Amino acid sequence: MRIALAAAALLLATPAFAGPAEEMSKSRIDAIAKGDVAAVQSAYADGAMLHWVGGPLDGVYTGADKLKTVWTKFSTAQGEQTAKVASVSEAMNPKGSTVTADVTFSGKNAVKVRYVMVWREGKLADEIWQVNPNAAY
Repeated sequence: MRIALAAAALLLATPAFAGPAEEMSKSRIDAIAKGDVAAVQSAYADGAMLHWVGGPLDGVYTGADKLKTVWTKFSTAQGEQTAKVASVSEAMNPKGSTVTADVTFSGKNAVKVRYVMVWREGKLADEIWQVNPNAAY
């Protein structure tokens, strides 16, 4: 019993480390904030889909041309911007990882989003960009 309690205490005291999908997601958020559309595009797997929910870019986007167009429109509309990540979490198993982040992109407008990214084999397979204007972050 004592050994089990000591092991549990050790596990709880060990700092959490970000997984590879969380790190890729943070890099992606940085690329979006910088307006680096080429870097944003390079993460996509073949057949990737973006569900943009809310705002003027609301819609579902698939295919390299449509994905490039929507990110170019966002970058152009926002101009120079920064990204502030309020929270991020990763869930993973051998089939892939899902990263959820609450982010505020501040440029010409403050755009608050709940951003969900599904990663498979190191590529972005699916994403949801939920505009969340009433968020408290």
